[in-house]
Amino acid sequence: MTPKDKARKLTLKFMKIDSDSEQFDEFEIKLFYAQRCALIAVDEIIQAMDNVMFPNPFKQYWNKVKQEIQAL
Repeated sequence: MTPKDKARKLTLKFMKIDSDSEQFDEFEIKLFYAQRCALIAVDEIIQAMDNVMFPNPFKQYWNKVKQEIQAL
């Protein structure tokens, strides 16, 4: 995937976040967006590491980070 394609793909992922939100107070909205962005970033890290490392020794760590983000 070219850098331009990856930039478009990531941008579209972040654009989908707004359609997932519901009526929350201001703090909940900020937390919701921050969690969604962090989860997308962690998924990208895991995917990138999987592409260059087999086995990926950091995958367990990043999956735990993902769980902690979801638990916030």
